[in-house]
Amino acid sequence: MAKMWAGRFKKEVDSRVNDFNSSISFDGRMYRHDIMGSIAHATMLGKTGIIDPAESEKIIAGLTGILADLDSGALSFDMEAEDIHMFIEAELTKRLGDTGKRLHTARSRNDQVALDIRLYLRDEVKEISAQVKALAETLCDMAAEHTETIMPGYTHLQRAQPITFGHHLMAYANMLLRDLGRLSDTAGRMNETPLGSGALAATTYPIDRELTSSLLGFDAPTQNSLDGVSDRDFCIELAAAISTIMMHLSRFSEEIILWSSWEFKFIELDDAYATGSSIMPQKKNPDVAELVRGKTGRVYGDLVTLLSMMKSLPLAYNKDMQEDKEAIFDAVDTVKLCLTTFTPMLKTARILKENMRAAAAKGFINATDCADYLVKKGMPFRDAYKITGTLVGICVDSGKTLETLPLSAYKELSGLFEADVFDAIRLETCAMARGALGGPARESVERQIAWMREKLAAY
Repeated sequence: MAKMWAGRFKKEVDSRVNDFNSSISFDGRMYRHDIMGSIAHATMLGKTGIIDPAESEKIIAGLTGILADLDSGALSFDMEAEDIHMFIEAELTKRLGDTGKRLHTARSRNDQVALDIRLYLRDEVKEISAQVKALAETLCDMAAEHTETIMPGYTHLQRAQPITFGHHLMAYANMLLRDLGRLSDTAGRMNETPLGSGALAATTYPIDRELTSSLLGFDAPTQNSLDGVSDRDFCIELAAAISTIMMHLSRFSEEIILWSSWEFKFIELDDAYATGSSIMPQKKNPDVAELVRGKTGRVYGDLVTLLSMMKSLPLAYNKDMQEDKEAIFDAVDTVKLCLTTFTPMLKTARILKENMRAAAAKGFINATDCADYLVKKGMPFRDAYKITGTLVGICVDSGKTLETLPLSAYKELSGLFEADVFDAIRLETCAMARGALGGPARESVERQIAWMREKLAAY
């Protein structure tokens, strides 16, 4: 097809350059947003008298018809078109003749594409936020069922102190709440329209940028035309927010992978969210969690692509910036795909409470509580710490635990020990006594869940 910008050139562009230059294969997904922007622009052109209001109405009707035909499949993309903007303008001109040619008055592809990608990503942020919120709500529901399910808490992947499974789940809910905050912040800074910036220096026509901003639901127009067409901070910021979401999902995936192993056996994934082996019939592999973990690196790569693309670009628009779309689209598609499968995988998993409790009984994770028992009876903590460490050493040598060590062994090290020490170091006592704000006690976790639900309701 003839190039809209062909007047300056005496030779046809080499077909290889056309292929290299073309972006419709990936920016075609923005057709709806391109048409939305063009309808707002045409409305403004008519209301300001830049073009005849009757022609403005014809353009709007023509664009509405193109949108309907693309949605229904009656119209397909011309893959010979350079990009989605040129395709839609060419189709409009084909249908309306000279009237269609008036659409691009007081506009450049530079501010057009900057608008389209903001419109597109604004919608995507809403979808991602809804998925993140749904996962956080799932975690709250599961945590409410496991406020008394004892499990070992870890540091350095070593058993550390007794907590509950509900407490553990709420840690991830808090991560996701921060993710929602980052997405919201990103959407707020994204919600300014560059339309009217022109190629870089605005326009001599008496345009009304406030009108197009209002028609498209933006908070305001961008304040500098150079920045309006060359800013991709919002892509980078969204990619960074998505990367953080993926990092959180990857951390959780790593734990699910560990918990699914025979060495832990804390959970069993539903058959619908696991796979087998082509050669080992006993295998049940946590492939969903492993793929989420692997795809996290892919999203990090998208972020680095965007940062590297922008790091040395002079003002204003440069063709390098065409590379923004594939990177941010991939990050968006990947996080949505991961959330779509991660949430039901978690929701359908079987929690093996007995195995969690059995693991918590090993590793002396109640040792701190044993020391605290002595402290509450007046002994300085460091002395209590040393005595408890000695008790642990005795248990290791004798193959016992703090619960099974006889009281006589305790009394040999301190007369402060009485029979009630065994109640003090019960795992349930240890976990439920930690009722401070944010702790694993049932009442504390219930408060965390209530607080979290209130925060999530705001999104």
